[in-house]
Amino acid sequence: MKLRFTKMHGLGNDFVVINAISEPFEPTPQQVRFLADRNFGVGCDQLLLVEPARTEESDFRYRIWNADGGEVEQCGNGARCFARFVRDQGLTKKDEIRVETAGGIITLQLCENGRVMVNMGAPILDPVEIPFVAEQQSAEYEIEVEGESLQVAAVSMGNPHVVLTVDALNDEVVGRLGPLLESHSRFPQRVNVGFMQVVNSREINLRVYERGTGETLACGTGACAAVVAGIIQGRLESEVTAKLRGGELSIQWSGGEAPVMMTGPAETVFEGVIEL
Repeated sequence: MKLRFTKMHGLGNDFVVINAISEPFEPTPQQVRFLADRNFGVGCDQLLLVEPARTEESDFRYRIWNADGGEVEQCGNGARCFARFVRDQGLTKKDEIRVETAGGIITLQLCENGRVMVNMGAPILDPVEIPFVAEQQSAEYEIEVEGESLQVAAVSMGNPHVVLTVDALNDEVVGRLGPLLESHSRFPQRVNVGFMQVVNSREINLRVYERGTGETLACGTGACAAVVAGIIQGRLESEVTAKLRGGELSIQWSGGEAPVMMTGPAETVFEGVIEL
C-alpha cells in the first residue's frame, strides 16, 4: 500500500503524521518501526495518527506510537504538531481544538505568532495512577539503581515520567541512567526519564530519555513533568522556561488541580508518499 505522510517537528522532536480520517490506517508495530527507521524509512521519534473524534465533546482523536512500535498515551510536542497539521490540511478552521488521547482530552490553542499552546490537563501525582510503586505520595522518592540511591520525582502528564535533578547535564549521566530508570521495576509500564538542571526559579535545562525511543531533542510532556516536579519541591515558580536541546518551551502551572499549560513551536518539514 502507498501511504501519504507529513514530516513535522517540535524543537527537533520529529514525527511522521498521517491523516487517517480520509484514509483509515491501523499501523502494525512492524510498520511503525519501518516508518521510524532513519536509514530505510522516513525517520522519526514518534508516529502520529489523526482520527475522527469518538465523542461529541472533542474534534479529533490523536494516537501516538514510539519508534519501537509501542503505542503510548501522550506526546506534548506531537500535540502542537497535531494542531498545526489539522489546520494546515484544512481539517478544521478552529483556533481552539479539543482532542482525544489515550491519556484524556487535551485542548490545543493556535496562537497568532505561529506557536501553539497546549492545555495538558492537571498533573497526576498519585503513585497508583502514574503508575509507580510507592507506599504513599511524596514530592520526592528514593529509588535504587545498581546500588546507587537517587532522589527522584514521579509525575504523569498522561504518560509516566521520573525526574532527576542534577547539578550538571552530561552524556555520561543521561546515557547510563536513562535506560536503567526507563525499565526500572518500580515503573510497571516503563517511564520517560527527565534530567533537570535548575538554573534559577524561572529557568531549567532539561534532557529527556524517552521510553521506546531513547534521548530526543525535546519532550513536551517531559518539560511539563519536570516543571511540576520542581514546583512541588519548592525549586521553581509557576512560570518557567524549559531549555531543551532542540529549543525552548514555556510551561505554566499554578498548582493543585490546575492544568499545565505548555507553549512552543511546531514546524512542517516535508510531505511525501511511501510504500508499505
